Amino acid sequence: MILEEQIYVWGFLVLPVLLLLFLSYVFWKKRTQKKFADTKLFKKLAPDQSSFKSNLKFIILSLAFACFVMALVNPKLGTKIETIKREGVDIVFALDVSKSMLAEDIAPNRLEKSKRIITEIINNLASDRVGLVGYAGSAFPQVPITTDYSTTKTFLQSMNTDMVSSQGTAISQAIDLARSYYNDDDQTNKVLVILSEGEDHDSNAEGMAEQASEEGIRIFTIGVGTERGGPIPIKQNGRIQSYLKDDAGETVITRKDTETLRRIAEIGNGAYINGTSTSEAVEGILNELQKIEKTEFEAKQFADFKSKYQWVLGFGIFLVLIDILLLDRKTAWIRRLNLFNERKKDDD
Repeated sequence: MILEEQIYVWGFLVLPVLLLLFLSYVFWKKRTQKKFADTKLFKKLAPDQSSFKSNLKFIILSLAFACFVMALVNPKLGTKIETIKREGVDIVFALDVSKSMLAEDIAPNRLEKSKRIITEIINNLASDRVGLVGYAGSAFPQVPITTDYSTTKTFLQSMNTDMVSSQGTAISQAIDLARSYYNDDDQTNKVLVILSEGEDHDSNAEGMAEQASEEGIRIFTIGVGTERGGPIPIKQNGRIQSYLKDDAGETVITRKDTETLRRIAEIGNGAYINGTSTSEAVEGILNELQKIEKTEFEAKQFADFKSKYQWVLGFGIFLVLIDILLLDRKTAWIRRLNLFNERKKDDD
């Protein structure tokens, strides 16, 4: 789906304002009614008045307004899929999501810095395919090789340290999982970018990097953090409550292991890049990618996009008509059902 006029998306911000105004009106109305008569007496004076109908009408009008805003945005859907030829490389990003990535020795913290670097790299790509892997004590697939940069960035932003129950930094498992991402039939050049502080709790990382290199995968590592290191904060509602401690009760200090990351990159026929500066890290990776020969591959994408605002607009008009026909008073046939035994209560 393509949103052609994205500027009108801001119109959805009117909905919370309308809700606030409606709640204020309901509060004022009830307070005014209490001054005039108590609840039981008011029900006898206005037996046909339905508060449910008023709320329902507001919901219907709000949905209609949302439809009109979406119609202005003009959503477009692809009506067919076509195969195109592109030139590029396959890049898999392996993001460390262990607790140590929450350390704030680099602002705002290691994990957010890594996300920013990956996002900026993707923003500067043209026709390359990208994939995403997350790992801590174990690795898990996040986004397969794709040309859909927008979806990749969306999944990237949702990644956090709670996604893996087993803690640690098993770089070897991230490399092993990334190996399964590439399609040998495409004969594209393969690149793996690992972002981590490098504190590897797995002794098999170098051996796995060697296997990947033999399969034609070039490994680049980006070290995020400082050699001085920092504690791992434990937060609640965005505020630091304490810091992670070891079994002896000492505060854990996590430090960037540059040498481990450098060795993995060397074995993987790639390069180590310092991730302290976002711009320098992005520039370093882009420079390395420019040195790699681009390979032609086929990719499928939606084509012949057509506007679908008419459907949304029509549904919005339909909702407005329902609101017009929907009266504020109680529906007669529902009153006759006497579902809540209201008439008996009134007689009493």
